[in-house]
Amino acid sequence: MSFFDYSIPPLRRKHTTVDKHELQGIWYVNWKIGQIPIYSTFYTCIDQACIFWSLLLIPMFVTAQFLPISWSLQATWWSLLSLIGIVAMVIWTHYWVKMHQVRWVLYSWVILMIFGVILTDLSIFLGWGKILVHLCPLWLGLSSIGYFCTGLGVRSRALIFTGILHLLWIFILPYMMAWQFLSTGAVMVFSLLLLAEFQWDGL
Repeated sequence: MSFFDYSIPPLRRKHTTVDKHELQGIWYVNWKIGQIPIYSTFYTCIDQACIFWSLLLIPMFVTAQFLPISWSLQATWWSLLSLIGIVAMVIWTHYWVKMHQVRWVLYSWVILMIFGVILTDLSIFLGWGKILVHLCPLWLGLSSIGYFCTGLGVRSRALIFTGILHLLWIFILPYMMAWQFLSTGAVMVFSLLLLAEFQWDGL
């Protein structure tokens, strides 16, 4: 028996029916103008966690790229937002990981995010220059590890490919010149929104 289910594509449009273990906290969207349907879909708790993190990442990377705000102030703000994101992620996903018996995947993400926040803050407040100039590769690397762990845990090629994308972007970053923060944020946000919008393979 194959580790991955190759009978289904890595990403596909969401089904109209939802597995019973996905119903917990599901959010339905059905936009219409009069009787004309505009957009109809649903977002599971996992999808909602992805969307929430994408909304947190946008101000972080846009501010770092464009606004002349001190690094210490940014570190304080983004640490707070990151902690909020971690708590929200745990609340939204604990039922799903429990049902699929992959709680270690959630623990891995929590550890990776906390480690990243601590290392980023220490580099800013203690002036660790070598880490400061590699913040984008740091977060791309941590995210890729998280996606690899999740992909292996739930047997998802889509998540493995997402991890590979983050890893490859580390090698593309030097060619981004002064746009490293914006490009890093774009890759991370795009990946999260893509995973939230489509059904990915796996458990």
